[in-house]
Amino acid sequence: MATSMLVPKEGRARMTNEILSVDIGELAPGEMKAVQHAGLSVLICNVDGEFYALENECSHAAVPLDEGTLRGCELECDFHGALFDVRSGKALAMPATVAVRVFAVERRGRVLSIRV
Repeated sequence: MATSMLVPKEGRARMTNEILSVDIGELAPGEMKAVQHAGLSVLICNVDGEFYALENECSHAAVPLDEGTLRGCELECDFHGALFDVRSGKALAMPATVAVRVFAVERRGRVLSIRV
């Protein structure tokens, strides 16, 4: 998997050198898990063995995305049905129009390193 840069949410640019580490054994394909790190909720998604990390907050309604439904690379917010691409954070369906932040994920054996 290629490492990507942090994509900031509009008006909330934040980049640090903090690393969040997660054991991949905690996440089966098709599952997602929210983890807390430095006051930030990060949602980690396993899409067919590829791992993606994004801010666990809908850009439309500011509700946790981990309560939504993951279908392939698309994550549907359970509150109003906004749809996001977990690879890019891009808003795919209304009512969301703003992307959610995504974070670089690097896999080292059984451990994911996520730069937040």
